[in-house]
Amino acid sequence: MTNLQRKIGTLLCLFTIVLAILDQNIVSSAVVPIVKELDPQHGVEHVAWLVAAFALASTAILPLYGRLADSFGAKTVWLSAVAVFLLGSVLCGMAQSMAQLIAFRAVQGLGAGGLMSVTMVVLANMAEPGEGRGGNAGMGGLFAGVGMAVGPFVGGLFADHGNWRGIFYVNVPLGLLVIAGGLFVIKLPPVTRNTALDLPGAGLAAAFASGLLLVCEWGGQRYPWTSPAIAALIAATLVSLALFVWRESVAAHPVLPLSLLRDRTIRGSYVIQLLIGAAMIGTMIHLMLYLQVTRGVSSSSSGLYLAFMALGLTLSGMAGNRLRLTTRAALILGTSAAAVAVGAIALCVHLDASLLAIRGALVLLGLGFGQLIGRLIMVVQDSAPVHQLGVATTGIRFFQSLGTAIGAAALGSVLTRVYESRGGSANGFVTGIEVVFLLAGAIVLLALLIAVRLRGADASTGGTPEEKRSGSNDIEPDRSWIHVKRTDPEVIQS
Repeated sequence: MTNLQRKIGTLLCLFTIVLAILDQNIVSSAVVPIVKELDPQHGVEHVAWLVAAFALASTAILPLYGRLADSFGAKTVWLSAVAVFLLGSVLCGMAQSMAQLIAFRAVQGLGAGGLMSVTMVVLANMAEPGEGRGGNAGMGGLFAGVGMAVGPFVGGLFADHGNWRGIFYVNVPLGLLVIAGGLFVIKLPPVTRNTALDLPGAGLAAAFASGLLLVCEWGGQRYPWTSPAIAALIAATLVSLALFVWRESVAAHPVLPLSLLRDRTIRGSYVIQLLIGAAMIGTMIHLMLYLQVTRGVSSSSSGLYLAFMALGLTLSGMAGNRLRLTTRAALILGTSAAAVAVGAIALCVHLDASLLAIRGALVLLGLGFGQLIGRLIMVVQDSAPVHQLGVATTGIRFFQSLGTAIGAAALGSVLTRVYESRGGSANGFVTGIEVVFLLAGAIVLLALLIAVRLRGADASTGGTPEEKRSGSNDIEPDRSWIHVKRTDPEVIQS
């Protein structure tokens, strides 16, 4: 590929990631007009599934996408995922009932799972000779964070100033542009690897992910946590997890090789991603609740607050490239900034501080998360073997999805318990919000402890991936936070 083709291809990939993330969150701000048109009597009862169907489908399909990308080539699988996403978008725009819209959101989610993961594999494969594979994909993670932050605001704009169906139809010309550009601009080497697929393993992974997400969605909401339905669902989820682990240990071509989890760098990155996903979604959801319920901010205006976090994410990405910190330093600074920001939000809630202070805390939160989202992808991609690049990349997205589900459910349950224990009063709600933010801060601090144990050079500038894997696995004795070029991979000192 020429330099111009590489730049255009990178822009197409980054645009694809934003497109998928926007559609994951955009519906939350357009719920009212959707319900009014499709089912004004009982539509509210099914609103949660507009988001859950998308999340279930996109998460369940992730492990299979990774294996498909490694077997048939990232570009082919990426363009196929875009096509499925566009099909789901058109069907969503044509929906005539809530049941249809929920089903079509699942179709859209099947495509979006590839957009949010395989796209980063394409980015890695487009890296210039001599670059670490994670450089471009790290930028993709940053753009994903921006899309997550501004999605509710964009949805609110469509809901307030247009037809909600435009949320889905706008994807069609944009997606066709991506497909055309991908076909004629992005040129990747052909893949000649074994195309055998572990379909039983993919099915068990989907069953586990779906079960876990349903437990998080229904527990304490639709059914009490102690109900037989939730107990049975938890049991089925644990059984599917056990069967999945067993299957991956014996399968010739597993969808999530256990050897990746034996790599301390990759394993640590996955855990940090899970924790950050839980803290990030919990903070976003409950901040929106606080602003709307306690401070009287409208739905569209509350979504606009997340633009301040998006600003922090963008500034963080720009500063990260200039500072050239080691990965360990970036992760420590990122988790520290995020923990301070979440704690500041909790203090703002407690003191009933000005909304300007909350905006400032959100900028700091974005600065912290911006150092985490891209860096973790970079670490995983530069640590994974070439033939497992797809499954390693989709793996980190898989853990993030599980983290968001667990975080949203667990922190939401805490808010409900505190609120009910205070007699359902306004003060009880505020106290519950405070507790939620304090717990979210504790989750980020746990991620910080893991990041402190991450050792090594900057994954994006320490030589080619092949050079890194040919180097020593010894732990670097230098504890400097300033980048030092070296060729051995990062490890987590246990």
